[in-house]
Amino acid sequence: MTALVLLDHENGHIKKAALSAVTAAADLGEVHGLVVGDASVAQAAASIAGVTRVLHAQGAAYEHFLAEPLASLIVSLASQYDHIIAAANAVGRNVLPRVAALLDVQPIPDVVAVIEKDTFIRPIYAGNALATVRSTDAKKVLTIRGVAFDAAATQGGSATIENVADEKGTEADFSRFEAVHLTDSKRPDLEAARVVVSGGRGMQSEEKFHILDPLADILGAAIGASRAAVDAGFVSNECQIGQTGRIVAPELYMAFGISGAIQHLAGMKDSRVIVAVNKDPEAPIFQAADYGMVADLFDVVPQLVTALTKS
Repeated sequence: MTALVLLDHENGHIKKAALSAVTAAADLGEVHGLVVGDASVAQAAASIAGVTRVLHAQGAAYEHFLAEPLASLIVSLASQYDHIIAAANAVGRNVLPRVAALLDVQPIPDVVAVIEKDTFIRPIYAGNALATVRSTDAKKVLTIRGVAFDAAATQGGSATIENVADEKGTEADFSRFEAVHLTDSKRPDLEAARVVVSGGRGMQSEEKFHILDPLADILGAAIGASRAAVDAGFVSNECQIGQTGRIVAPELYMAFGISGAIQHLAGMKDSRVIVAVNKDPEAPIFQAADYGMVADLFDVVPQLVTALTKS
């Protein structure tokens, strides 16, 4: 059995979620990695522990991970592989369903455990239940939930690098890249952060949401938010955590003014330690929290900042 893993990257670094996908693929047999774009990233991919071969494709069509040319490339390589895998992030969720459709197979999203070569576990009902899925398709197309697997070591591998290309994928007929607008932040990436400080509807406004900034600075934390806070315009949607946002599992997750709707819990319930502050003693977040405080967050946060500054 051989698996092909799409190694998506940003700013010259392979994403942690993609490294977790490599770990999952290792349970299925030999692992090959697919890198598009920068040659230096292909060199980094060759050093990943567990990867025995790196396929590298260059071309303007692949630079921004557009689904159409990238899916075409993967399909052109699919005959060599039993499993095609990507992280369950924006890239993987965009590209692999198209790959599955072109291959006429059923994709299996958000895999959290590999049982056998054809049997996998994935969450359903917003994470309230786990389904064991067995696929009879000749090729298995999977996205891997990164928080469920350790990231593969970035050193220790010695894979060979092979240049590949798909002539059909050199032009994007149905879509084109226009622009990307990024938030300039020195905070850690939300999905890779050891500590996440999140706010919800209880933050009341965009201005008041910034009360969390000093606390996040002291803890070296990323800032997250519930969908209610994002929909209200308190923060940008890149901060959204939950079923329709980003999935995180930090060592410490601090929730302020978040009620704990099931959709939000689906995105953070695997955190190692969960701390919740909410004025409502009946808030569902307290059922998931390891430590909870029924209090006004606007009193608690400044006190935390003061205490941590003194320590």
